[in-house]
Amino acid sequence: MLTLLQINTDSLNQAMSGSKNTLFDNLVAGDWPMIPLGLLLVAAIYIFVERYMTVRKANADSEDFMKQVRNYVLKGNLEGAKGLCESRNDPFARMIHKGISRLGTGTLKDIEASIENVGKLEIIRLERRLPLLATIAGAAPMIGFMGTVLGMIEAFSVIQAAGDSANAAELAGGISTAMITTVTGLVVGVLAYLGYNILVALVNKVVFKLELTSSDFLDLLHEPAA
Repeated sequence: MLTLLQINTDSLNQAMSGSKNTLFDNLVAGDWPMIPLGLLLVAAIYIFVERYMTVRKANADSEDFMKQVRNYVLKGNLEGAKGLCESRNDPFARMIHKGISRLGTGTLKDIEASIENVGKLEIIRLERRLPLLATIAGAAPMIGFMGTVLGMIEAFSVIQAAGDSANAAELAGGISTAMITTVTGLVVGVLAYLGYNILVALVNKVVFKLELTSSDFLDLLHEPAA
């Protein structure tokens, strides 16, 4: 520790007075931990964009859809209701299509169970890759901290080898690796964490609408036909 405190101030000023590093220079200075962090960032962006588009597409207008289904069912036009469901590519239509296809072949409890099973499968599809995004949010800062430890080990190795003659320029490499990997790991982790929570909130909205649609359809089965 005393050796570190004895670093010449002029050497420190000389190291800091050089030309400003570019972003690429800083990334290179982060050494090999930047490779997995870069891959995690790309994976996080891909998962977020792909899931966001999928969930937004799945979050269709269920209220107007159920009004049309109700008209078909109350008129006894089950084929028309099935055709309406088949014309749509969203979780609500697939769930109701399953319920309509079970009409006349089972009890109300059987129909309810079949709808719930389809609903669970749709939720699983919507939540696909979300655990991986959560893992990235936790793993990226840890990789960044690992780079910090490696950088500090490098810096102290320089001190040990140079002894009292150690200067700021010799320590810059290890310290740069430590700081850059820490910042990068935290940035990737924060972005992945925010993306994960945004997607979870969107999925929860779709889940609520699925439950509401299922309840509306079961209530519909108790209404008298026209």
